[in-house]
Amino acid sequence: MAGIVLGWWYATRLVKTDRLWGGRPPMTPAQLDDLVLWIVLGIILGGRLGYALFYKPVMYAQLFTGDTLGERFELFQLWTGGMSFHGGFLGVALAIVLFSRAQKIDMLRIGDLVAPVVPIGLGFGRLANFINGELWGRETTVPWAIRFCNDRIQSMYGFCPAGDAPPIPASSMRRAWRGSSCSACCRSPSGRVAC
Repeated sequence: MAGIVLGWWYATRLVKTDRLWGGRPPMTPAQLDDLVLWIVLGIILGGRLGYALFYKPVMYAQLFTGDTLGERFELFQLWTGGMSFHGGFLGVALAIVLFSRAQKIDMLRIGDLVAPVVPIGLGFGRLANFINGELWGRETTVPWAIRFCNDRIQSMYGFCPAGDAPPIPASSMRRAWRGSSCSACCRSPSGRVAC
């Protein structure tokens, strides 16, 4: 949620900065509000449908073969967990294409607005991966390694999926690398922030 709200705020700021668009922004602030709704739906629906498609395809079969109503509608039970970056990406891409056509806005101009905002969402996604103990790295002995297992995880799985030795917190390292590289890309040769 924080990534969406901060991204929305930043995109609104970009739309209102005339010098970036030569006096003609790609959309109005009201259209941007609508775009954010389309993108949120793309994230949620695409992420969930992608999770089922890539990691748990039985969810689609259960729509027709489930024994209970809960089994039949497991695909729509977002509160049980399971989202896929791949599906979310495809959902957002489809949402942008459909929004572009519905509002008759050039898709490349929407891309110019959305591209600088994406790292905010990705950064918060990686933070969520870290908090949830997902996407751990290789086992190591470096001092910043973090043990992702606790008693609850041990009792749930009977073992530690991340391994017994603490791994490198890969999601945090990726977040730091991508955040710093995106910041560097947003700077002009004069050293001023370009976006």
